[in-house]
Amino acid sequence: MEEHLTVGRVAELAGVSVRTLHHYDEIGLVRPSARTAGGYRAYSAGDVERLREVLAHRRLGFGLREIADLVDDPATDAVARLRRLRGLLLEQRDRAAAMVTAIDEELEARAMGIRTTPEEQLTMFGAKLYDTIGSAYPATRRTEPRIAARVWDALGDARTVLNVGAGTGSYEPPDRDVTAVEPSAVMRAQRPAGAAPCVAAEAESLPFEDRTFDAAMAFSTVHHWRDPIAGLREMRRVARRVVVFTYDASDAGGRDRFWLARDYLPEFADLLVGRPSLADLTRAIGGRAEPVLIPWDCADGFFEAYWRRPEAYLEEPVRRAVSVWTRVGPEAERRAVNGLRDDLSSGRWAERNRDIVALDTAELGLCLLVA
Repeated sequence: MEEHLTVGRVAELAGVSVRTLHHYDEIGLVRPSARTAGGYRAYSAGDVERLREVLAHRRLGFGLREIADLVDDPATDAVARLRRLRGLLLEQRDRAAAMVTAIDEELEARAMGIRTTPEEQLTMFGAKLYDTIGSAYPATRRTEPRIAARVWDALGDARTVLNVGAGTGSYEPPDRDVTAVEPSAVMRAQRPAGAAPCVAAEAESLPFEDRTFDAAMAFSTVHHWRDPIAGLREMRRVARRVVVFTYDASDAGGRDRFWLARDYLPEFADLLVGRPSLADLTRAIGGRAEPVLIPWDCADGFFEAYWRRPEAYLEEPVRRAVSVWTRVGPEAERRAVNGLRDDLSSGRWAERNRDIVALDTAELGLCLLVA
C-alpha cells in the first residue's frame, strides 16, 4: 500500500512551514491528493516528488510562476527534470567554488599584508564562473579559423546573427550583422573596439521577439548555462536557424580518447553527469549533430585544444582560461599537473600516447549542432 504523509509530517521532513504548504496548495502548485484513514488530506508519493522539485527550485532562487512552468513542462519527464535540476545545482556549486577561490586569494593576500580594495572585494563576491576565468581569455582563447569556417558555413545565407554566450567575441562572423548576448561583465568589458553590440542577458531568457534573427549561434558556452535545454529553445524561438558548437557529454568513448581526462583528471567525467545528452540537445532545436575534428595546432585554447601539445597544460595562463580547472578544484588540478609533469619528464606520456603524435586532427567529442 502506498504510504501517505500528513501535512505536518511533510512540513517537518522538508523543513518548511505548514503555512507554506497551504499556500502551495491554494495556488495549485502542490496539492495533497490523498486522504488518511481519519479523513485528513495527505501527500501521496507523487505529490512528494513534485514538492521536492518545487522546494529545490525555490532554494535556487526561482519564482513560483517559473517553478510551475518548469515542473509542468510537457516536454520533460521526471528523470529529465531531475537531470536538469542536478545541472542547476552543479552550476550553483561552481559559483560557490569560484567565491571560495576568491576568499582563498584574499586570505593569502592578507597574510602577506596586502589589503584588497572595496571594489575588488565586491567584484570577487559578485563574480560568476566566467568572471573568475574571463581575465585570462585574451591570452589563449582566440578564433580557430578552421573551426570558424565550419561555423560560418553552417550559418548559411543568414545576414542577421545572434551570438549567445558571446564572451569576448571570438567566432563572430565579420561579414554579417551580429548582435551579441553575454551575461558576464568581465567578458563584455574585454570585447574589442568595433565588436558587435552586446546585450547583458542570459540564454534562458533572450530579450528578443520571435524570429528576430536569421540565425542564432553559440560557441563553447552551453555547458555554462543554467538550463541548456531552455536556452536552446530560446535560440530556436528567436531565430530561423541555429548553430551550436558544444561537447557530447554522453560520449564516454570520446572522454576515454582524450588522455588528459582519462589519465590525469578523472573528475572531468563527474562534471558531465546530469548534463543533457547530445540527443536531448539536438532535439531541443530540432536539428542534427556533426562531429568537429580538432587540429593539432588549434589556436583556440579550450580544454581539448592541446591534445598533441601536452606541455601547454603545465602553463598557468592556459589553465586559467579553461573553466574545467576551476570546476574540479585546486587539489585535483595540482594532482593532474604534477602527474603530467612527471610523465613528460620520464617519457611515460610519450610512450602511452605514441599513436597520436603523428595525427593532424583528433575526434574528441566536440560537435556542431545545426538546425
